[in-house]
Amino acid sequence: MFKQKKMIAMLAPVGLLVGMTMASQAIAMSHGVNKYASDSAKDMVTNSAGECWRAVGGTPGPQKQCGDEMPMMEKADGDSDGDGVLDSVDRCPGTRAGAKVDKWGCEVIENLTIDLVNDEFDFDKAVLKPGMKAALDDLANRIKASKGQEQLTITGHTDSIGSEAYNMGLSERRAKAAAAYLESMGITGISTNGMGESSPVADNGTKAGRAKNRRVEIKTY
Repeated sequence: MFKQKKMIAMLAPVGLLVGMTMASQAIAMSHGVNKYASDSAKDMVTNSAGECWRAVGGTPGPQKQCGDEMPMMEKADGDSDGDGVLDSVDRCPGTRAGAKVDKWGCEVIENLTIDLVNDEFDFDKAVLKPGMKAALDDLANRIKASKGQEQLTITGHTDSIGSEAYNMGLSERRAKAAAAYLESMGITGISTNGMGESSPVADNGTKAGRAKNRRVEIKTY
């Protein structure tokens, strides 16, 4: 009789623990989120059948040890067209091999240099003439037709008449005049600078040569 009472006394806490665990699992399941009991080593606590115990406030799933369906790893980001821009940000997939692209993977007009000496600037002027405007119109249309976002550098030049300091300022004004015209047509990404009289393309000793040196050069990249 004593042994029987002792056995009942020993089983009572076990029954209480099982009951509390089952209740805890029921509450955890009722919240629709798999959370599991874990030990100090963060391993999942399992029963004799290898099933994980659910517990409110436990370690959230999914847990492979508990038989949860594990999410598939996202496909590693690559560069399918080999243009140096990851697929996740590439707005122009399938770019042709070897093409120069912008940061979004879209092909740009590469290494295009335009030397505007047609209908050159008048002496000591930074006013665009009809021939220059026509050339700038053509450039703007080409850029608009491109999928990429071209960057432009416009460099102004002068002939050798006048001081170097004055000619430097004049060359900068000529570059800015061309930039303003392109911007009025919706072209962005333009930087300007002046070279003054330092980079002639013709003989400054002749009138025709000086006229050719009064120019702007435009490079795309």
